[in-house]
Amino acid sequence: MARHKLSEARLKTLTKAGIYSDGDGLFLRVRAGGSKQWFFIYKRKGKRTELGLGGYGQGTAPVSIVLAREKADAFRQKLARGEELRPDNKPAPRVITFEHCMDELLKAKAGNWKNMKHKAQWEMTLRQYAKPLHDMPVAEIVLGDVKECLLPHWSERPETADRLRSRIQAVIDYAIAHEWRTTANPARWRGLLDKVMPGRQKLSRGHHAALAYAETPKMIAKLRESVGTAARAVEFLALTATRSGETRGATFSEIDAKAKTWTIPAERMKAGKEHVVPLTDRGIALVEIMRQRSTSPLIFGGGIEDRPISDTAMTKALRLASPDKTATLHGLRSSFRDWCGDCTAFERDVAEAALAHTLRDKTEAAYRRATALEKRRELMTAWEGFLS
Repeated sequence: MARHKLSEARLKTLTKAGIYSDGDGLFLRVRAGGSKQWFFIYKRKGKRTELGLGGYGQGTAPVSIVLAREKADAFRQKLARGEELRPDNKPAPRVITFEHCMDELLKAKAGNWKNMKHKAQWEMTLRQYAKPLHDMPVAEIVLGDVKECLLPHWSERPETADRLRSRIQAVIDYAIAHEWRTTANPARWRGLLDKVMPGRQKLSRGHHAALAYAETPKMIAKLRESVGTAARAVEFLALTATRSGETRGATFSEIDAKAKTWTIPAERMKAGKEHVVPLTDRGIALVEIMRQRSTSPLIFGGGIEDRPISDTAMTKALRLASPDKTATLHGLRSSFRDWCGDCTAFERDVAEAALAHTLRDKTEAAYRRATALEKRRELMTAWEGFLS
């Protein structure tokens, strides 16, 4: 289609009301009173849209024919790239991210949690494991994005991966319900993800593979030969008998060097209750080693700023140092518990308290709270001596 049909000279002579084409979607509208306005017309999916470009020869910001053509060219280029057009004075449409939907869903579920543990599990799964999706517009998340988010957990932590997928699906369903997304849910399992995810053994709720406690001193010695953050994190996890997520999320502000304690807030505990861990001399030393090299509040920071070391990196460090290449991070808690039962005279409730296990017996639980901290300190000091 021809362009530049109009000229500056002709524009000045146009007095009859009507619409005059300059070509390829650019038009000048002349009104009965003599005013003249530029506008651009385009069609998408059968819908005609008209965008104003400003008045010709009038107002405080008159638009010349040259400027009108520049604006029209800019619109044409955007259309060619498949972008949405809007007038200069129209605000950009709000981008709804996965994280926004996640936060809104968690608020909506506030009164529906089974217990605080259930709430903490949902929040941890979505805030930590679904983090690769956080900044993505929820309307643009595709199957490949969900798959990439699940793969790091798929084979080694199948139960975690299944819960993660289910909770991602819930967030995207929430977005669809609020019309923030108009296409199907890419986190759906049947007929979708089940066709593209790698095969794995049937989901099992069996025990995590644990290193025999007699082998743990050799593993610790190997870890100490490494200078990497992952090796330090695994050693700290072993010394404290904590869970991977608790160690990975540890911050310097949670450490009381004078009291030699580490207070893990309730929101990062599986049971949803604050847990105070007595730290041994080596535990405090590890914190200070990491303080010297850290650039964030996290004790064990990862390769990305303000994000913790990954579970995968820690597992790799453990298996490189371990004679058992199937050992898991969670299995180190079993190694500790077996050692407590086989090699020490410490009471059962002290060992259970060290693992932050919840007791149903209220009397025993009350006794534990009142007496267990210093007894646990003795236990963890003995454990450090065994490991060293």
